[in-house]
Amino acid sequence: MNAYPLLDKINNPEDIKKYSLSELEELARELRSFIIDTVAANGGHLAPSLGTVELTLALYSVFRFPQDKLVWDVGHQAYSHKILTGRRERFHTLRQLGGITGFPNRFESKYDAFGVGHASTSISAALGMAVSRDLCGRNNEVIAVIGDGALTGGESFEALNQAGDLGKKLIVILNDNEMSIDKNVGGMSEYLSRIRMAPQYNKAKKDVGNLLMSIPHIGDKAYRTAQIVKDSVRSALVPGSVFEEIGFHYIGPIDGHDISLLQEMFCRAKELEGPVLIHIHTKKGKGFLPAEKNPNKFHGIGVFDRHTGECPKKQGGAPSYTSVFSKALIELADKNTDITAITAAMPSGTGLKAFGEVYPARFFDVGIAEEHAVTLAAGMAADGRHPVVALYSTFAQRAYDQLMHDVCLQNLPVTLCLDRAGLVGADGPTHHGAFDLSYLRHMPNMTIFVPKDEAELRDMLATAVSMDSPTAVRYPRGAGFGVPMREEFSEVPVGKAEILKASDEDTVAFLAVGPMVHRAEQAAAILTDEGISASVVNMRFVKPLDTGVIEQMASRCLLVTVEENSLVGGFGSGVAEYLMDKGLSDKVKLLRLGIPDKFIEQGTPNELLELCGLTPEQMAAAVKERLK
Repeated sequence: MNAYPLLDKINNPEDIKKYSLSELEELARELRSFIIDTVAANGGHLAPSLGTVELTLALYSVFRFPQDKLVWDVGHQAYSHKILTGRRERFHTLRQLGGITGFPNRFESKYDAFGVGHASTSISAALGMAVSRDLCGRNNEVIAVIGDGALTGGESFEALNQAGDLGKKLIVILNDNEMSIDKNVGGMSEYLSRIRMAPQYNKAKKDVGNLLMSIPHIGDKAYRTAQIVKDSVRSALVPGSVFEEIGFHYIGPIDGHDISLLQEMFCRAKELEGPVLIHIHTKKGKGFLPAEKNPNKFHGIGVFDRHTGECPKKQGGAPSYTSVFSKALIELADKNTDITAITAAMPSGTGLKAFGEVYPARFFDVGIAEEHAVTLAAGMAADGRHPVVALYSTFAQRAYDQLMHDVCLQNLPVTLCLDRAGLVGADGPTHHGAFDLSYLRHMPNMTIFVPKDEAELRDMLATAVSMDSPTAVRYPRGAGFGVPMREEFSEVPVGKAEILKASDEDTVAFLAVGPMVHRAEQAAAILTDEGISASVVNMRFVKPLDTGVIEQMASRCLLVTVEENSLVGGFGSGVAEYLMDKGLSDKVKLLRLGIPDKFIEQGTPNELLELCGLTPEQMAAAVKERLK
């Protein structure tokens, strides 16, 4: 028996227009089941995509893609879109090496109008497309879908502001599910809540309009007069009307799971001139009870039991870097009341949720606003606090100017903790933390710590928060190495490396940072078995470099730098620059190993390390080739 009779008949998105309303509702059920089956086997962003099934079907039944342009924000919610646009047969490869990406990707499909993965970009991109359309004299629609979480980002407000000013025809669909990865924070979130709780406005407007129009002879004039006081009535019943004030037609809030109503509103929006915002209310995880009950857990999830929603239990294992950071920061804050903690809509992901429970007055979640997070920290530091800003490495890129101008230029004691540094796996190039060493290394006054394991992370964090200058600590996703953990903290000598293995007979010296230290040790063991003696140095700091140990090893060895960061401008570049500046580059042999100058696709961490030539076996082979 065919489990997906309607879905299997869709060979082109235009096929959706042939289905009746009842068939579309059945197709929604099939889509949910298909998504749940695939994500249960592969992992992925389940809850967001389950919440947008009806929205996607309504969009494709009304608009004509790809002539019309559809821009998803972040892309967590776009699985139905992918399935309906020619990728159903390959959907089982979701987030696998060489498979379907987890986010819309312009290189994957003509229906993916814009590549996404970071929040708050959709309205800006869609407005750019609308401007281009008008310059070319085309008449296609441009639609942006943005969640209430992404709407907390500053870029969204900048785009809304200009869209209202330009008056271009643009449709923004605000998918309000009351939740991003963690609970939404901020004034906009509260504003949307007030709108959701005030449906009486729309009902009152309709009832009054019908009453006025029914008055013989003067009804039409009375209705037109009533429009003059509409804004006052709206302000009384719905606190504020932000979107209309900046130039948008506002429609909503409406049920985002009612296909017929969505179709009607989309058709109405097409007829309006200028920018339109349609506010829909959806349920994250809809149709899968475990995801409805726990949308946070199922926002991004690994493999799970399709029937129960339970994930396989991990047997023992080492603690994650995130949990080690979380516990260590609480311990340090117990002793230092100047420590505060800041994150950007990721309290759970960064481990700061626990800090907030212990020290609620010293914890700040700013929403999806990394730029603000860093300058907020700078303000705190300028007034005597020592803020710790915990961000994913890839998202910290958004606060480059604030780190440079507001923190480093003023030499303020802010500690930046970069989680998910290096290759993160199935989320792919939008989420790899492959560039932080490169963009931090050239910032004056910055000290960059790179712990080799979870025990060293504790000590480096303690050292960083004791310093009266900008610091950054970067560490990977997932579990540590299970090394012994001390209860007390030890200060790490700033700028001093740790020689783990060395002898006068060595012909190779691995200079490694972060978890690559352990892989360098494995590569050295392989070389030793083949008669090639190798030193291993845990460099610990990318800035300042331990130049003494570099010169010591360079005097007799092939230097091999190893990092899980882009080779362009990273740790190895720093070593090469030092050798050049000291006039040693023609005397010293140097081999740099790291992430090549390209975007690395999705896959398991081991698959991606192999793509980059960073397995111990590949490193040993590269050394042997260079020694020839």
